[in-house]
Amino acid sequence: MATLATTVDGIKLDNPFIIGSGPPGTNANVIGKAIEEGWGAVIAKTISLDASKVVNVAPRYARLRTASKEIIGWQNIELISDRPFSVWLDEFKMLKDKYPNGVVIASIMEEYNKDAWIEIVERTQETGVAGFELNFSCPHGLPERKMGAAMGQDFAVMHEVCEWVMSAAKIPVWAKLTPNVTSIADGAEAALSAGCQGVAAINTILAVMGVDLETLRPEPTVEGYSVPGGYSCVAVRPIAYRMVKEIAQRIIEKFPGRSLSAIGGVESGNDAAQFILLGGDTVQVCTGVMKLGYDCVKPMKEELLKFMEKHKFNTLADFKGHSLQYFSTHADLVRRQAEAKAMAKAKLEGKVTKDGEWKGDEFVKQSEQLARG
Repeated sequence: MATLATTVDGIKLDNPFIIGSGPPGTNANVIGKAIEEGWGAVIAKTISLDASKVVNVAPRYARLRTASKEIIGWQNIELISDRPFSVWLDEFKMLKDKYPNGVVIASIMEEYNKDAWIEIVERTQETGVAGFELNFSCPHGLPERKMGAAMGQDFAVMHEVCEWVMSAAKIPVWAKLTPNVTSIADGAEAALSAGCQGVAAINTILAVMGVDLETLRPEPTVEGYSVPGGYSCVAVRPIAYRMVKEIAQRIIEKFPGRSLSAIGGVESGNDAAQFILLGGDTVQVCTGVMKLGYDCVKPMKEELLKFMEKHKFNTLADFKGHSLQYFSTHADLVRRQAEAKAMAKAKLEGKVTKDGEWKGDEFVKQSEQLARG
């Protein structure tokens, strides 16, 4: 019988569906809601030691819709958590007490300061959280302080920070990677070579949602002005598939056994199945929850189980990375197609394909060529 239960880096999950760091994990109340709805784990909104520097604006979201009004793209210029670090520590402890079997992962971010990273790791892990996700990927706002994507785009710096974290961490650590780089696989290698147990990808893609043709102002507009923001939702999924595939191949090549949490426009069980086929161990959902609500995990789990039962997969491990073997080079595709055509031609040579081709003196031979057995 198929099961969604899995263990990743020693963390036992009832299913691979994880709330991605962001608004759906912004406080203990909503994290508790997610646990009660049956999510495999929740990654809290990114925290830092000094939340006083975090000041959000409104509006901070912009959405891309189809002609039928379906939301396919979502841009945000929201920052990390603006709630005091001490409050988060108390809430992590409370969540551990209230939901002893619930899996809560802390997303953390700091400036390029070893002491700050060591402090946030040591103090946070004392609360009982199951693991860390290092935010090297927020594409807006905080990079002005050399945090988030600004750190994740400098692989040498990211590697060094990961080493700092791993020197203090007693629980599993995932590095969340930015897609705003030339090679995300190189980013994964920088984090994994520093000792991280896994990586998560992708975070949002830096984008401009559009310009209002009445006001001539970019969206979302705050007092008439805007900044590029992080683009997510179903429109980014094909890009995320490609990047997850590249990371998975690098893991297989150089870091067998390390984990990959796949992110990017997941709104169904079939979306999740594709990410796992491309090498993901788990899948994260953030914008999908903002669109569909916390209970969207139920149909996702049901659909993923149906996929597994259809293909007779009993566990996620049975099909993790299965589709990677079917990627090749363009030159190889040309060769394969030429060989297939040659084989097809050889099979048809001398065989009757139309009634007018039958010959009286070759009738028996032609009949034998068309027969099986």
